[in-house]
This record gives sequence, structure tokens and C-alpha cells, in this order.
Amino acid sequence: MYKIGAVGDKDSILAFKSIGIDVYPVLDARQAREAIDSMADDSYGLIFVTEQIAKDIEETIQRYKKKLVPAIILIPSNQGSLGIGMSEINKNVEKAVGSNIFAN
Repeated sequence: MYKIGAVGDKDSILAFKSIGIDVYPVLDARQAREAIDSMADDSYGLIFVTEQIAKDIEETIQRYKKKLVPAIILIPSNQGSLGIGMSEINKNVEKAVGSNIFAN
């Protein structure tokens, strides 16, 4: 069975711990890359990553997008959203449906 984890600044991901998700607080891009690579090797099927961290580790995020597992989901941090996660959702929906059904 796959595990679920969250990577980001401590204040943004601590709430995930209350619902049983493993949390990996990181301070910089190097720690984030190490945490994600370690989680991928340790049977994590879903990894939530805050957008503020994801913007600094694009190459790592892209590497795992090419794989089926783990799925990397970008989430806003407690500082707000950068719009990266929603942009990725829009791209995936457009690719699956053939048009952007979220467009105004």
C-alpha cells in the first residue's frame, strides 16, 4: 500500500499530520529535493508539495511527472497561492478533455 506525504514549510504542512499524512518540513530547495527523492524510494504514492517550494525545484517536479508513482500535487502554502497548481490542473484538464472547460 502506498503512503501519503507533504513537503513544505512547517507552518503550511503541519495540519496534514492531524489527518495521518506524513509531513516533511523543509527550509530550502536542497532539503525538498532530498525529501521527495527519499519519499519516492519509500513507497509514497502521493506527495503534496507547497507551491513556494515547488517553484525552486522545477526539475525534480518535472522528473516525477514523467512517472506514474508518486503523484506530485502542488498546493498553496499559508502565504497564499502562486497559481502554479491551478495552472497545472488546467493544462491536464485541457489535455484530457480537448479544451479548457475552466476558461471564462
